[in-house]
Amino acid sequence: MAYPDMPSAVGVRQHSVAGAPLLCDAREHGLAGDGTTNDQPALAALVNRLGDAHAADGRARIIYCPPGVYSIRDAGTVWRTGVSLLGAGPGATRFVLSNSGNRADPTPLAFHTAQLHGASRERHLADCMFADFEIDGSGVASADYNPLAKGLGLQYVVRGVFRNLYIHHTAATGLGCDFLQDCLIDGLLVTGCGRLDNGTEMGGAGIGVGIGGWGSVERFNVINCSAVANATNGIFMELQEGGKLRPRGIRIIGCHAQGNRFGISDWGANGLIVSACTMTGNLEAGFNVSAKGTTGTAGRGGILTDCVIDGNMRDGVSIGNTPGPYTLRGNRISGNGRYGYHQRSLGGAEELVAEEIVIESNDFYGNSGDAIRIDRPMRDLFVVGNRIRNNGRQWAPAMTGHGDSVSYREKEVVDRRATWPNDGHRGKVLRVGREIAVVAANDDTTLTLAPIRPDSSTGWSGQIPTPGTPYELPSAPQVRAGITIDAAVDHATIRGNRIWDNREPSAQNHGLWITDRGSCVDCRVEDNDLAGNADSGMRLDTPPIGGRWDRNHGDDPS
Repeated sequence: MAYPDMPSAVGVRQHSVAGAPLLCDAREHGLAGDGTTNDQPALAALVNRLGDAHAADGRARIIYCPPGVYSIRDAGTVWRTGVSLLGAGPGATRFVLSNSGNRADPTPLAFHTAQLHGASRERHLADCMFADFEIDGSGVASADYNPLAKGLGLQYVVRGVFRNLYIHHTAATGLGCDFLQDCLIDGLLVTGCGRLDNGTEMGGAGIGVGIGGWGSVERFNVINCSAVANATNGIFMELQEGGKLRPRGIRIIGCHAQGNRFGISDWGANGLIVSACTMTGNLEAGFNVSAKGTTGTAGRGGILTDCVIDGNMRDGVSIGNTPGPYTLRGNRISGNGRYGYHQRSLGGAEELVAEEIVIESNDFYGNSGDAIRIDRPMRDLFVVGNRIRNNGRQWAPAMTGHGDSVSYREKEVVDRRATWPNDGHRGKVLRVGREIAVVAANDDTTLTLAPIRPDSSTGWSGQIPTPGTPYELPSAPQVRAGITIDAAVDHATIRGNRIWDNREPSAQNHGLWITDRGSCVDCRVEDNDLAGNADSGMRLDTPPIGGRWDRNHGDDPS
């Protein structure tokens, strides 16, 4: 039996179905746009009418919503193939979502899912555009988090376009669409989404795309989008079913991710390309590869290139659980609160050893800890041609203070008697009694605090401390290096890097450090310039075994 939304095999009819125009003004078909009338029933009826017409004649329809406030209450609209929704621009055409009369309904503007509506490869949506309007999700609430409380939640979409949308303060993900083929996400601004996500629930992102529904290739681009202060990820790709092929063909280009928990994340793609993006001020990491997703599998074979990854509260790039390969090339990775690049283990079932990670021609500087930190076993690592300078900026010693010179605000601590070194406490966890906060930056008398969660007005875990309450800042890491190897690394190539510190005071102790827990077996460490670090070019707490260690300038080991 044919699916009713699929056009007939005879093709497109020359004339459209009578009474179902190709371009509909929503005001002429029952939508009021006055901010008071519930426009959801009229929208749903119009979508069904036009969807039936498309099924009959194969001709796509457009719903145009003139400037106005369209109240969508207590139910989402099940979308139909061949129906597009266009507005007059964000701010002019606004869809305001709420569910005060039916708290059990997540009330997205539009949805079409496998679970609720039988969406599949055969029962997909095609030729739909959503463009030039705003979705305000601030009126949706529920006792329990519901991942379907999105702005748009469509699955199995072919030739879909999402363009020039402003989606904000949804309870779950802003644009959460899965299994896209030949689709474009262009020019979206998504802010404050995942409002009811505590940071550990499914979804809660600005733009979240589930992948793996179309086999080994899924062709879609996310371009020119901005994701700001969303609860989990700004933009992320997530494999939806374990054991499925990890798709190729996905690109994220020219996007900006700021103030999210993670900026841009790869949780299961194969060969994801992330290019010319900026990732700044995110609370955990700017770019993240891990197996945190629903299937417990990480991305692999991806390329991160020509990006600015700056000022994230912890790591610039955090890669865990992937077996590799992965390539970072030509990025600026600077000013992050912990490490510039962190190879780490996050637990789970993925392989224990990461292979063929390439870190090439990047510019690492001003990170609070090590520029490159290896905390997970690796094989065939390539670190080639990077500039690594002036890292280890979190060098200030432990500090305490109290009394009439100390005051506290939502995101600020002032101690008028302090003489803190500039950004010397960045990334530290500040303790004031039972409350904690993370230092995002500091000058000589003021600590600026990171928000406790994205889109939060406070940096404190609880109440703002009363003036004069004693505070504690922990000591800095004793050793801070350009490259730190704190796990078993075999057959690595570390070549042609310039690693130094020319700031006063110098805080990057060593160019290369192999800790007492790390090892370097059969590695090729050649042609590196390690002169100009605070203590020495190399510190080898575990002597290397085999390999070649030649022509390294300033390699006096300690």
